[in-house]
Amino acid sequence: MIVVAIIGILAAIAIPNFIKFQARAKQAEAKSNLRTWFTAQRSYMNEKGLYSEDLSATGYKPERGNRYAYYFAQAQNCEERKQDGTVSIPDGPNCVTVDMGKFKAASDKPTAKLVTFVWSTRDGEDPKSPGISGPCPGCNINGFAASDIDNEGTGIDTWTIATKDAQLTAAPCGNDEVTSVAGVPFNVFNDVDCD
Repeated sequence: MIVVAIIGILAAIAIPNFIKFQARAKQAEAKSNLRTWFTAQRSYMNEKGLYSEDLSATGYKPERGNRYAYYFAQAQNCEERKQDGTVSIPDGPNCVTVDMGKFKAASDKPTAKLVTFVWSTRDGEDPKSPGISGPCPGCNINGFAASDIDNEGTGIDTWTIATKDAQLTAAPCGNDEVTSVAGVPFNVFNDVDCD
């Protein structure tokens, strides 16, 4: 009886920690792909003197099997990764859907949780959420990644990255940070911790 009780206690401690570990591993995809997009944008800016919402122009293309959708403009023109394994790439894509060939039960375009940032006063216009703001030079960019990583349908894990520092008045759910540093992915809503 004591052994069963001990096993029950250990399971009660281990299972939630295991679930959070899995979530962090899934979130690594969003952080990596947002950093790659940011680097591609900065390289494009250095070469052309402006940013581009067109993913084909910047050379950004996340690997197949992505559980997150990626949004880089307000008017979406998405590369669709379909259930049958095909990919539909429109002219000038500015977003990428969840790979439905791998994640058939997921939403292909989960709605990112948006928050209102107070942007730093330096470095041009405030970024749009998502997209490019203002004419370059002096323009800024902002991109989002969104996914229902715990597959329960109520919350959407959301990450953002921008070329300008920002502050929040209160820490977002599942994140104790209030400062979003330029070029660093920032968790706006943690799907596992918040619902």
